[in-house]
Parts: sequence; structure tokens; C-alpha cells
Amino acid sequence: MAAHAGPTDPAAVFREVMAGVCTPVAVVTAMDGERPHGTTVSAFASLSLDPPMVLVSLARSSDLLAIIQRTGRFGLNVLGSSQAALAATFASKGTTKFDGVDWTTDHGLPRLDGAPGWLACDVSDLADGGDHVVALGTVVGARTCEEHPLTYHRRTFGTHAPLTVAGAA
Repeated sequence: MAAHAGPTDPAAVFREVMAGVCTPVAVVTAMDGERPHGTTVSAFASLSLDPPMVLVSLARSSDLLAIIQRTGRFGLNVLGSSQAALAATFASKGTTKFDGVDWTTDHGLPRLDGAPGWLACDVSDLADGGDHVVALGTVVGARTCEEHPLTYHRRTFGTHAPLTVAGAA
């Protein structure tokens, strides 16, 4: 196989490698008094089953991070394949992201209607990670429903489809 001629700057190569990693998409939310805030992330993962924990990576410059640091809580809305427009809305800057979006309060946090996965979390720790901060959250509430996930790969939204593997039972 021939080598791929691409960027040679280590940061640019890193960005290209990471663009090739398929990630799930979620909207992290928090309440600032009576006002909901949220942002789209693709950097989150399960951390522990006992106790149930997740990790979420947020830019240091994020307004949402400041709220989470102050309140010690966040919601994780795992998006479904039909919610790419919602992901794009929450990826933008500004204070009008919740305008026209159906949501409810669950465990005192904004839960987006129709998101197939929901986790309410208490922050157990915050860890420095370069230009981001990793929030470790202990899950205190959860809801789920069956839907194909929204994924992000090569800077494009998509979804997962099972493969048929020859010889698999």
C-alpha cells in the first residue's frame, strides 16, 4: 500500500488522524440559574460501570465549562441519527441555541426531547487536558430508547450500520 501524501506539520497530521476516528455525537447541557446552556461534543466516553461514570472534554474557552465548574453538574444528551440539525445548532456560538428546541428538565438539567440517550451527571473531578478540560461525571440519572446513533467522521455527520460478516453466526 502506498503512503498517503498529506500534511507534514505534526498538529495538522494529528487533526487528520483524529478526523478519521468515528465518534458519537452528544449535546452537553447545564443550567445557569433558570437559563439552559448547551454545546455539541464528540469527545465523550464511558469511563466506569461501578460507579457509572463518563468523561466529557470541553474547550477551556467554553461558556458551558464555566457553568459546569460553578454548578458541579452536567447533562449528556446522546444524539440519534435524525438529529444532525440539532447537533449543528448546538455547535454554534451564541445564547439562542435553545430557541425552538423542545427540552425538559430532568434531575435539574436540560434534557433534549428525542435524544435516544440521556445521562445526568455530578462532576467528580476536572482534569487539565491541553486546550481542553476533561469533566469526569458520576451518573445520577439515565434514560434510553432504541435509535441509530449520530456519528461524526471526516468532518461529516452520519450513522452506524451493522455489517454482515461472512461466517458469523
